[in-house]
Amino acid sequence: MNNMSEKNKKRKKPKAPPTQAHLNIAEIKDGVVILKDGTLRVILMTSSINFALKSEEEQIALISSYVTFLNSIDFPLQIVVQSRKMQIQNYIDQLTAQENQQTNELLKVQIADYKSFIKEYVELGDIMTKKFFIIVTYDPLSNAKKSFFSRFKEVLKPVISVKLKEELFQRRKKDIDLRVANVSSGLQSMGLNVIQLDTQALIELYYSTYNPDIAFSEPVGDISKIQVER
Repeated sequence: MNNMSEKNKKRKKPKAPPTQAHLNIAEIKDGVVILKDGTLRVILMTSSINFALKSEEEQIALISSYVTFLNSIDFPLQIVVQSRKMQIQNYIDQLTAQENQQTNELLKVQIADYKSFIKEYVELGDIMTKKFFIIVTYDPLSNAKKSFFSRFKEVLKPVISVKLKEELFQRRKKDIDLRVANVSSGLQSMGLNVIQLDTQALIELYYSTYNPDIAFSEPVGDISKIQVER
């Protein structure tokens, strides 16, 4: 009995599954989000338009452009609006650097006062920022350019295999890049500025989305310096 109890004590406790096991994301590569089911996502960030301030003619033109844009899309899109408390730490750091370099005492005091005013204004006013994202999707099963059986064989893989082979990834990336170009062109025709998030920006976006409370105080940093356990 004693030997059995000692063996039980020596047994290691099972490790809790990593956070990655609970996420649907397999990998982020070359500005593309690869999901565990083999589908791809590219995220575009766009500017906004204050529709209410436009004249009636401009509003009609915008609606017409938007209808044309929607009619040109034959694949699923996701539109996401994200609201977050305004992050001004980088701006505060710049003011602090200017304050420290300032030799004129009067200007130094004015910068310090302005910095305190900005921090208090943002905190008391609880100012929020809005970001607008367009998520372009690609599902190999819905790719009409390939036969059903060739598309089916690409997807019918064990779920455990979370990484796409390089050749297959590059083929799918070409397909989704065509969709991204189509969407970007349609949005720009409405007067919107469009940028595609790269790998660093995607990781920062998902990090802040899943960790909204600590994202301000603990930024993700440079991904090239992050060591990932495999």
